[in-house]
Amino acid sequence: MDILNYIIDNWGLIATRTGEHVAIVGVAVALAIATGVPIGVAITQNRRLADAVLYVASIMITIPSIALFGMMIPVLSLIGHGIGYLPAVIAVLLYSQLPIIRNTYASISNIDPALREAARGMGLTRGQRLREVELPIALPVIMAGVRVAVVMNIGVTAIATYIGAGGLGAFIARGISQTDPRQLVTGALAVSILAVVADLGLLGLQKRLTSPGLRKQ
Repeated sequence: MDILNYIIDNWGLIATRTGEHVAIVGVAVALAIATGVPIGVAITQNRRLADAVLYVASIMITIPSIALFGMMIPVLSLIGHGIGYLPAVIAVLLYSQLPIIRNTYASISNIDPALREAARGMGLTRGQRLREVELPIALPVIMAGVRVAVVMNIGVTAIATYIGAGGLGAFIARGISQTDPRQLVTGALAVSILAVVADLGLLGLQKRLTSPGLRKQ
């Protein structure tokens, strides 16, 4: 009951922290899509390059989140942004690369060669084939990678509070430091609900963007 009362009394602050959390994850994942999808498409042309890029992205995701946030501080201090929003966005952007690049690469690489030949036979250029045939077919798998990146990084972003970026992790950090289970549970519950809502929302978007013919398969 104390936890419920705490949530009701601090509803405005919870909404503010949720907005901060969404701002970090939303911008970072949007940038990851803008960079990761083109990279994933480009490396389909060279298997050796693909292995190297995926290997580097895999190493990046193995770095503990608190360590990666910490590494951002001295680097970005050179331009006066050692703590706060910017390092948090960059760290989440780096964590988002692997699922987006990997899913883009896998989905484009596994398209039926007969479909490419048919598109080529219709006189479509490389760019037209990519835009009108390959990407629409690959979209569900790419969106699955985006969903993984978003859900994973909603959790990772909770650590961003330790570098002054705010977000829902502030409740968890204060709950630990003050031995206050109300704040700890509020933060953990809010992060979990946000992850579920984001995943369901992206799933709905994925179904909406998938062409009707692919939905029936």
